[in-house]
Amino acid sequence: MSLRTTSKTFTFARSFSLDGLDETQPAGSYTVQTDEEPIEGLSFLAYRRIATVIFLPLRHGGTGSFEAIPVTPEALDAALARDASGSHDA
Repeated sequence: MSLRTTSKTFTFARSFSLDGLDETQPAGSYTVQTDEEPIEGLSFLAYRRIATVIFLPLRHGGTGSFEAIPVTPEALDAALARDASGSHDA
């Protein structure tokens, strides 16, 4: 079984928060990585998502120090929608 990994960069114009994180993250660009595995037994190629993580810079780490935090696509979409609307995080 082989995994398929895709990466995408999202840019937040304002500080944001995500479910499960205690701290608000500063505005900026963030890489989100999604891992998918093939669904076995189908007559066509299809994948299911098995993990999505956002890479957040470590507050006390050096340049290039990141932490991979699991995130649901729904939580990410909600944070991006709040950012686009200019509303404050709740």
